[in-house]
Amino acid sequence: MKKFIVIYHAPDEAVKQMGDASAEEMQKGMEPWMKWAEKCGSQLVDMGTPLIGGQKMLPDGKSENSKRNVCGYSILEAENMEEAKSLIEGHPHLMWRGDCEIEIHETMPLPG
Repeated sequence: MKKFIVIYHAPDEAVKQMGDASAEEMQKGMEPWMKWAEKCGSQLVDMGTPLIGGQKMLPDGKSENSKRNVCGYSILEAENMEEAKSLIEGHPHLMWRGDCEIEIHETMPLPG
């Protein structure tokens, strides 16, 4: 089985909305995610976590705010990209808002 990194993107307003949610709203918002996790079963290696405050590191040692709107990640295991994509079908992140996106990247083994 191969590993795939799932990267969630959402605009800043959506992330702020999530951060302003009450505990009850957050719990209710997690229900579709837990159903998705059940669908994936053992192929969901790491549910991941929300991410905020991304920094772009520059060659001169300085940094600046990331403009990529990454707001979370998960790790899946699948035979190939097609199977990984099938695990994302109906994902709650894509149903949240029309401007949310998901990227899937296959990991590569390190040489040696």
